Amino acid sequence: MACTWYFDFISPFAYLQLPTILSLRGRLDIVPKPIVFGAVLKHHGQLGPAEIPRKREFTYRFVQWYAERAGVTLHFPPAHPFNSLAALRLCLAAGGDWASVSAIFEHLWRDGRSGSSADELGEVARALGVRDAAEALAGDAAKSALRSNTEAAIAAGVFGVPTLQIGDMLFWGNDATPMIEDWLAQPDRFRSGEYARIAALPGVQRAR
Repeated sequence: MACTWYFDFISPFAYLQLPTILSLRGRLDIVPKPIVFGAVLKHHGQLGPAEIPRKREFTYRFVQWYAERAGVTLHFPPAHPFNSLAALRLCLAAGGDWASVSAIFEHLWRDGRSGSSADELGEVARALGVRDAAEALAGDAAKSALRSNTEAAIAAGVFGVPTLQIGDMLFWGNDATPMIEDWLAQPDRFRSGEYARIAALPGVQRAR
């Protein structure tokens, strides 16, 4: 079954989920799509977790703890949040395949290196066969593809990263990874019974 993994390199949770997503490729035809998380937040009128001081503090602590508990090597980049446009465009310029996705995530989150410019990404770019990172990042093709990916994510209802889209189902965040396994075992599980009832609950409109 074809599905899409929407991600932004700015997200440590996407890095943490990546090994599981790669392992699911034997059962799902997953296409990686880098998107601009900031544009998604803007569309929904939301702040990112790193924009709320106490939430930022907790999130960083939780990410590091989770990685240690899971046995995943993780080192935060020198600054966070950082401008991820260069990394996103490099991924697309390098073909947007799983090799480029993994290499850039490892550069940023395994090795804890900077990735906000062509110079900072030069080494991983060359490893991916991109000789002139600056030229590749400035190219219209990468910019257009990134814009298209982000628009597709918003149209699909994506509100955060990482998100795995399977049909019209959205599985958001690394925390939702076990739900994907349950869905694979029972595809109708989240459309019946109590799941069907809560999907139709009335919402609350805040007074303005």
